[in-house]
Amino acid sequence: MGLSAAFFDLDKTVIAKSSALAFGRPFYRDGLISRRDVVKSAYAQLMFRLGGGTDEQAMARTRDYLAALCKGWRVEQVQQIVAETLNDLINPYVYAEAAALIAEHQAAGRDVVLVSASGDEMVRPIGALLGITDIIATRMAIVDGRYSGEVEFYAAGPAKVVGVRELAAARGYDLSDCFAYSDSSSDLPLLEAVGHPSAVNPDRALRRVALERSWPVLEFRHPVPLGRRLRDRPAVPVAAAALGVGVGVAIGFAIYGRHRRTRAAAVA
Repeated sequence: MGLSAAFFDLDKTVIAKSSALAFGRPFYRDGLISRRDVVKSAYAQLMFRLGGGTDEQAMARTRDYLAALCKGWRVEQVQQIVAETLNDLINPYVYAEAAALIAEHQAAGRDVVLVSASGDEMVRPIGALLGITDIIATRMAIVDGRYSGEVEFYAAGPAKVVGVRELAAARGYDLSDCFAYSDSSSDLPLLEAVGHPSAVNPDRALRRVALERSWPVLEFRHPVPLGRRLRDRPAVPVAAAALGVGVGVAIGFAIYGRHRRTRAAAVA
């Protein structure tokens, strides 16, 4: 247990897709959801992201819809689907920059915590893939091995901070010494709760706030499967993404790297 922690949002921060929607196809294949459910879930996710996810009524509607959708599902079946498809659906989409940053925090002795509105049954195996055991995620009520249609804890918006503060109190973290990373303005409460916030691939609203407050803005652009990350160490050093604020720095490094390769080829 470290003296401080780094809290990472999951979707579009650590992985280059929505973790909840990623499992839509196998859920459909195994009869848990209909084609109409797939379309509705994708639309709800799109509207949530376009709206910045900051509207409490929209969050409540999304929470209630997901609770109703999952009612009656066998928990064991969901866990089995996630385990069987994790390598194909999630592993190739983990940002190399995120994996490197997570490793840096762990090497510095900090606990790393995934904080996601997706269900615990999805987030925890993704965390295990990354060597992360501390998870704050949505928890559904379970009765006799099936989801009851009630939500025990919806880890979205301000509720994420509730989970973070509870963990900090239990572990003795000073949040002013902690770090947080997210892509969405819906996570402003999370970012504001720590002493070292960073925006990663931020939506428009979060980018504006980050620039106003001089928060680091990181651009993660290289999803790389775990096997290749371990072999190549990592494809893009996280330092390259973190040296400056905004897209300009990341573009500058890309142009510089391409220029060096071109010169090297000319010399050869």
